[in-house]
Amino acid sequence: QRLVGRGVALPTGPDLRHFLRAAAARQPEPSQELPPEPGCAPVAPKVYLETYGCQMNVSDTEIAWAILQKSGYARTKELDEADVVLLVTCSVREKAEQAIWNRLQHLKALKARRPRARAPLRIGILGCMAERLKEEILHREKLVDVVAGPDAYRDLPRLLAVAESGQQAANVLLSLDETYADILPVQTSAGGTTAFVSIMRGCDNMCSYCIVPFTRGRERSRPIASILQEVRMLSDQGVKEVTLLGQNVNSFRDLSEVQFQSVAAPGLSRGFSTVYKAKEGGLRFSHLLDQVSRIDREMRIRFTSPHPKDFPDEASVLQLIQERHNICKQLHLPAQSGSTRVLEAMRRGYTREAYLELVHHVRDSIPGVLSLSSDFITGFCGETEEDHQQTVSLLREVRYNVGFLFAYSMRQKTRAHHRLQDDVPTDVKKRRLEELIATFREEAARANAALVGQAQLVLVEGPSKRSASELCGRNDGNIKVIFPDTELEDAAECRAPGRAQPGDYVMVKVTSASSQTLRGVPLCRTTLSRAAASH
Repeated sequence: QRLVGRGVALPTGPDLRHFLRAAAARQPEPSQELPPEPGCAPVAPKVYLETYGCQMNVSDTEIAWAILQKSGYARTKELDEADVVLLVTCSVREKAEQAIWNRLQHLKALKARRPRARAPLRIGILGCMAERLKEEILHREKLVDVVAGPDAYRDLPRLLAVAESGQQAANVLLSLDETYADILPVQTSAGGTTAFVSIMRGCDNMCSYCIVPFTRGRERSRPIASILQEVRMLSDQGVKEVTLLGQNVNSFRDLSEVQFQSVAAPGLSRGFSTVYKAKEGGLRFSHLLDQVSRIDREMRIRFTSPHPKDFPDEASVLQLIQERHNICKQLHLPAQSGSTRVLEAMRRGYTREAYLELVHHVRDSIPGVLSLSSDFITGFCGETEEDHQQTVSLLREVRYNVGFLFAYSMRQKTRAHHRLQDDVPTDVKKRRLEELIATFREEAARANAALVGQAQLVLVEGPSKRSASELCGRNDGNIKVIFPDTELEDAAECRAPGRAQPGDYVMVKVTSASSQTLRGVPLCRTTLSRAAASH
């Protein structure tokens, strides 16, 4: 085998038998050791990971990489170096899936021109699209070698081993209890100042438009102890901002501790409802948020996404946000529509009036709340022009700082797919989306303009993408702030004057604002605790 591997031509038939007997006679005694063949040391296969979609997929990428790293894989950022290419995918909208199909065509060409001297390139589809379209992915042009759903990442080493034998391998089984609680994710951006921590998986809300319950399964929460361990690890690594992630974070409940399993379920306020029975027992999100915020007073804490129906009686969450200087005064309140009729068709569990009452409650409870963000879908089944105008008016009334707006995309398996008609024409969806975006930008520009002249505490993330002479970061409200990279004094006078680095907190006086960005002049370097004490 070694000779063949070196390109040596061997004789055949009787001559081969004579050759082998002669070679055996020349072998060393059993006690003798052959020197290792040059280049025979095992080389770790290189994996290239590419992430599409939401922050949950960023977290999933880190989990998948942690599993593969323990199995002997090496990471590469160069596509041409990879032995394995894994795409962590999204299925929320058709456009997201189309991006994956387009990417696969590029990878098909890469696979075809791979030198024969190298092992065949293996391609894998992970995440929500794998769960939704397993059969189509495997059979479409036979390009994909591995398919793994969101609950099957532990199986990746086995699936890749099967693929090495030339077979396709798949696991898209959904789990009722998988949270990857025992796996500490490996941060995909080493040295980063921010990180995402997944606290739960799946969703039980069953909104009529949403594919998530069918691609990520039923809702289940990680034990609080494992979450705290991960946050402490990130703090030790110098991470300065953590975002707690889940499809519905404020319905979090840790059932791992027996003494809390009989705790009564929280109630819903007037105007809010749910499609599932109240869930009793477990430590709730307010307890988790309290514990996480105590780990590192210099680490900012954010969370997303909460569901409006789970806020009203969670007064303790709003109270924590008000009291703790390191819990950001920013909330994501996904509305989806401003029309009660459309909200009912979406099975969101609240009316327009109940949603607005919640917004007023939040702003009354946290007078210093800096930023509100939301999600909106336009062109949902049966949406009329009047419904659309109600969404426009909601954007004006609430005046969000950050918005995520999309045209409706029908997804198979959802309730809308089975019960409703996707009857709003594409050109109408496009026009309405453009109107919503224009309205949002107009109101966000006004909301951000109110910050001009104020000093904002900014966590530096790095150089601005548009200018090497400027730095970029985000304020407490998660709004991007750009400012000149100049030498700064230290507010506590603990450090010599110097330029701000990623992970530093800088006080910036805002001089101008747009719908998406603030600009300002830096005043000094400081700390999260010192900035809070001075206000």
